[in-house]
Amino acid sequence: MIAAELGKAIFAIGAMILSMSLLLLPFLDRNSAEFFVTVFAALIGVLMLALVAVAVRSQRH
Repeated sequence: MIAAELGKAIFAIGAMILSMSLLLLPFLDRNSAEFFVTVFAALIGVLMLALVAVAVRSQRH
């Protein structure tokens, strides 16, 4: 089980990582290393949000 405070913290961090990386993407050159690092950060943010969603959903059932 995941504690409520921990779930909220992970969700907030994941949302911040995802939003910041999505804000940066339009301004980066597609052939640069920064673009790929930012895409990877966005994927990590999505993964964190998905893990929290799955954990909360599994606790409700």
